[in-house]
Amino acid sequence: MSSLFRRARVLVAAVGLLALWVPGPASAAPARASAAPSCPAADRIDATLKNGARWQMCWDIDRNTGAVLSDVIYTPNRGAPTRVLKSASLAEVHVPYDSGQPRFYDVSAIGFGDLEQGTLTRLSAKDCPDGRLHDFQDTPVLCTEEQPRPFAYKSAVEKGVLHGTDLVVFSVSEIGWYDYITEWRFSDDGSITPRSGATGSLSPFQFSDASSGWPTGVGSTRFSENHSHNIFWRLDFDVDGQSANTVEQYDYLGSGTAERTTKRTVLSRETAADLAPTRFWRVVNPTAENSDGHAKSWEIDNHHSDQYRGPHETEEFTHHDMYFTQYRECERLAYGNTAPDCATSVDKYTGGEKLTDPVAWVSVDFHHVPRDEDQDPMPTHWQGFTIVPRDVTATSRLP
Repeated sequence: MSSLFRRARVLVAAVGLLALWVPGPASAAPARASAAPSCPAADRIDATLKNGARWQMCWDIDRNTGAVLSDVIYTPNRGAPTRVLKSASLAEVHVPYDSGQPRFYDVSAIGFGDLEQGTLTRLSAKDCPDGRLHDFQDTPVLCTEEQPRPFAYKSAVEKGVLHGTDLVVFSVSEIGWYDYITEWRFSDDGSITPRSGATGSLSPFQFSDASSGWPTGVGSTRFSENHSHNIFWRLDFDVDGQSANTVEQYDYLGSGTAERTTKRTVLSRETAADLAPTRFWRVVNPTAENSDGHAKSWEIDNHHSDQYRGPHETEEFTHHDMYFTQYRECERLAYGNTAPDCATSVDKYTGGEKLTDPVAWVSVDFHHVPRDEDQDPMPTHWQGFTIVPRDVTATSRLP
């Protein structure tokens, strides 16, 4: 990337330039109850994995968030299709440096999906050696491929293949010194793992002491500055259709005691929530049941975060790990949202409205303390979370 664009990244963040709101592909409202994606075949991903599980979805590119997936449908091995998500995308990549400046907002202020500005990367066959490249504006920008998932199961009772596979969907965005790999892994067991991999080049910000950095030059005269990658994802859930979806929080009480008890909290209204030991959330459709009579749901597993908290005055949106909001068309970004007549950040979306069509905003934070090994090319560091089916099928459908 040219030094001119790298300087532009600093300038854009410094002046606090916010993205213009342009309705992207996720703005369309697909048929919520359909068992097939609503998009034309050219914009569709449809993959049957080795064990018979099938994933279907639509894809498109948004200037701010990059790849947007919509109408995500999972069909278990020997099972019926079940709808999972109306849409899914990045919502912000916030990169504050430990000294207090600079503070970048890479999704809202720069954009992950701008071919004209060069932030969305052209992919080659080397990037996608065993898969298929998908074009946006006649440019290959998305790869889909089936990849091995080691040790899917091991059982003395069920004799079968213990290795599974994932459908991997990814794009790459070049933002300043970093190349971000935006990846979605759709497993044959029904789980979905969104994650972001930061690679490329170590940022050039340097200090003369160790107060905000780590020595990466000869001796201890040059210190590369520590910084955080605070990444937000937006998941608009439609578990077996939009109607009747609710959010539940589960806590398991009794640390330091012999017995543990389950506490179930129904989040009936918009809520900001935080990570805690033995806590998880699920989005459930109580009107859709598996053959055991249990309500279908997807559980959110988000336990790998450094839990960054920024200044209250300017970065209140970083003060919670999870947000659950009622679907609103204009609420697209976690920060820097410029849609007319809409709040500007996710902390302001939680106004107490009743949750009937929930959107989950998931934050996963990584504190990057540089090391000598990070100098060009920088090894990829990954951060992400997983949503897993809970009671979507009555038994395992892996064999």
